[in-house]
Amino acid sequence: MGAWVHSTAVVDEGAVLGEGTRVWHFTHVSAGAHIGERCVLGQNVFVGRGVRIGNGVKVQNNVSVFEGVEIDDDAFLGPSCVFTNVLNPRAFIERKTEFKPTRVGRGATIGANATLVCGSDLGAYCLVGAGSVVPRGVAAHALVVGNPARQLGWVCVCATRLASVASVAGEHACSACSRRYRISAEHCEAL
Repeated sequence: MGAWVHSTAVVDEGAVLGEGTRVWHFTHVSAGAHIGERCVLGQNVFVGRGVRIGNGVKVQNNVSVFEGVEIDDDAFLGPSCVFTNVLNPRAFIERKTEFKPTRVGRGATIGANATLVCGSDLGAYCLVGAGSVVPRGVAAHALVVGNPARQLGWVCVCATRLASVASVAGEHACSACSRRYRISAEHCEAL
């Protein structure tokens, strides 16, 4: 079966596309990028040199995944979300040796038009609300929104809200899928 690449897309020599991956209109995958199996790269996506994208990842339209970004399996990158890779860029100063890595955890969701400041890791299954600006790391299963992003609560693997930040610590079950979690003020872990 292999990967499917639209005729307007550019996949540089040395890029790797996994089995069942689809690359849509006007997308550019740079040399040295590694895209896993069953991924979807929407229209007008850019993937930089050396970027690693896991299996089952969906990158919606108009997203640039720059060098220094790593995306784990099953993550969802909403339309026009933005990654940065330098904290203090200037057009006239070369800072390619100062790229700060950003990691998007397994199953994480980044909403449309969200901006992620480089050097911040997003935990597994976290959910970043549309339009949010994320200046620091996000815990696994955390729900964050706003500018700057602040945590409102916790979400299940299925993306259903589990509890608010003010909820009593202890065990919580998802109302949609019944998965169980132990929640404290700073952590949410599956049982």
